[in-house]
Amino acid sequence: MADISELAVDLIAADSVVGLGTGRAATAFIHALGARVRAGLPVRGIPTSDASAALAAQLGIPLVTFDDVDAIDVCVDGADEVDPAGDLIKGYGGALLREKIVAAFSRKLVILVGSEKLVPALGARGILPVEVVPFAITPARRQIAALGFDPVQRAKDGKPYLTDNGNFILDCKTGPLKDAAATDRALHAVPGVAGTGLFIRRAHTVMVQDGANAEVRRGSAA
Repeated sequence: MADISELAVDLIAADSVVGLGTGRAATAFIHALGARVRAGLPVRGIPTSDASAALAAQLGIPLVTFDDVDAIDVCVDGADEVDPAGDLIKGYGGALLREKIVAAFSRKLVILVGSEKLVPALGARGILPVEVVPFAITPARRQIAALGFDPVQRAKDGKPYLTDNGNFILDCKTGPLKDAAATDRALHAVPGVAGTGLFIRRAHTVMVQDGANAEVRRGSAA
């Protein structure tokens, strides 16, 4: 059985700086990378969330910050949607802003998904996460609604969900987007929006797990 986590680890060269994503697929990759580290592979990791940082530390993967390195060699992460061009929606797990920062400073972004995450157009699963600073939540929600979305503030245990950055998330109800790049620009123009779940022309490689089979695709940034 071909496993995309192992295929992704095979891309990691000795002495690489590795961006460690967040979510189910990224967690599987971090476990696989941890096994290689324990077998002697020297790497350093930059995590995209507190959860990934804790897991990496538990598995013995040395962690660094942007103060310690000039760039990230490769980032391995998951996605919630992947369109035929290899563009993405991320953020169902709440780490979208840190994920985008790490991806932006990575020489290569490798995305791991199950085949159920493949969509004909971004927005097909109905949710676009947008991270907003708390001070701006009310006016940002109004402006996003005026753009044609139905933004619902994410909650957890009856309280507003907080990202690792201390921000809120608006889960914007949507359908398939006709122009995802234009949507991303429009949302970023709303004061208080810190980041969106749209990852346009970011991924270099997309690895798709479909049962026992693995497919490697070119991403939109390749």
